[in-house]
Amino acid sequence: MSSRRNLVRIATAAALVVAPLALASPAHAQAAAQSAKLDDPTIVAIFDAANTWDIETGTMAEKKGTTKEVRDYGEMIARDHKAVRQLGRDLATKLGVTPTPPKNFAMAKDHAAAVSKLQATNGKAFDRAFLQHEVAFHKAVIDAINTTLLPSLQNQEVKDLVKKVAPAFEAHMAAAQNLLDKSVATR
Repeated sequence: MSSRRNLVRIATAAALVVAPLALASPAHAQAAAQSAKLDDPTIVAIFDAANTWDIETGTMAEKKGTTKEVRDYGEMIARDHKAVRQLGRDLATKLGVTPTPPKNFAMAKDHAAAVSKLQATNGKAFDRAFLQHEVAFHKAVIDAINTTLLPSLQNQEVKDLVKKVAPAFEAHMAAAQNLLDKSVATR
């Protein structure tokens, strides 16, 4: 596996610890993060759920995307998140952590609403909605990392990893934004 691909997978893994915080509006994400108890079992459960959700939306884009670029982006998301989800599950096993979803897991409802919206959309409108979702999702992840995750993390090794891979979050957001800009320019 190339070091670049490894970095992307590590970045994705770190991002997905807080990704569910990004499924709603940034204000909702921040409130959810502040009220959630971010202990190891909760983070592992969120990590697993977020990967599963991104596999779902990526797979949907693979099938519904109207351009090769959108389908390829969806395929990449699904493939990478399957691998990252397995890494998370392996880590949970290694650490002896039993994933425990947060009480009142509102982010699961937010994901269901986003999926419903994407399922109800077709054609170029789907491409646009999917890419807008990805841009907003990554922006909220970046915001959550900076305002919630890094200040809350106790484990220095995890903090160092998040800091190291944070630039990849920007790259993921930029890729989605570039596809979105391209789709708007070709309308």
